[in-house]
Amino acid sequence: MRIAPQVVLNREQRAKLEAYARGRKIPARVVLRARIVLLTAQGTQALKIARLLSIVPRTAARWRSRFLRDGIAGLEHDAPRPGRTPSISPELVRMVIAKTTQERPSHATHWSTRTMAAVAGISEASVRRIWHGHGLLTVPSPACP
Repeated sequence: MRIAPQVVLNREQRAKLEAYARGRKIPARVVLRARIVLLTAQGTQALKIARLLSIVPRTAARWRSRFLRDGIAGLEHDAPRPGRTPSISPELVRMVIAKTTQERPSHATHWSTRTMAAVAGISEASVRRIWHGHGLLTVPSPACP
């Protein structure tokens, strides 16, 4: 049987966590995390914390270890997540940028999102996002009276 590391709170930490646990103007996830740490500091096991707070034991263990590693700051912010894998490769983005800035389309003076999309084999919206992300998209100004 594994024994979880003990959580010992000083007076300041306990006061701040109790304020978070009672808090009305802070996110609910921070309230839950503060309650988990307070119960852990009382010596309550993860299984009992899970039953009391209607969470899974793994969540209680995660926030106990995060508190031990990062302190209260670790409870206030979520860990970064990897996000969605880009569907357009960096090579294709570079090719679109290079064509836009260094070449002209045949039978035209400049690239449109539609002509670039047809050449690159991606959607017009994707071309627009690439151009916008690299500062190449020119937005027409409103007509002056």
